Amino acid sequence: VQLQASGGGLVQAGTSLRLSCAASGRTSSSYASAWFRQAPGKEREFVAAISGSGRSTKYADSVKGRFTISRDDAKTTVYLQMNSLKFEDTAVYYCASAASSLLVDGEDWYDYWGQGTQVTVSS
Repeated sequence: VQLQASGGGLVQAGTSLRLSCAASGRTSSSYASAWFRQAPGKEREFVAAISGSGRSTKYADSVKGRFTISRDDAKTTVYLQMNSLKFEDTAVYYCASAASSLLVDGEDWYDYWGQGTQVTVSS
């Protein structure tokens, strides 16, 4: 299984970005997926997750109401729509996929990881 994250960039505070995570090497898309991020000098942290069915989602408090995770199973792609971006959202964003459909916010749950995409928000 390979995950390819894309969509990062340099944006101004208050604007939006959409990250994409395309999966390959799987015959089914019914697996939980998540986004994590790591800012310079900090540990990687949970951002958002979606269950294999797409019916359940979970967000970190810091992004709740601003970020939306979704999935397009036909394209085996997971998205992270990020609105009202803040300077503190600056980080490398990683997508991850589990071997289960259950939604969990711990990174140890996820077996497959993308390479990361840089998001830089200027204040």
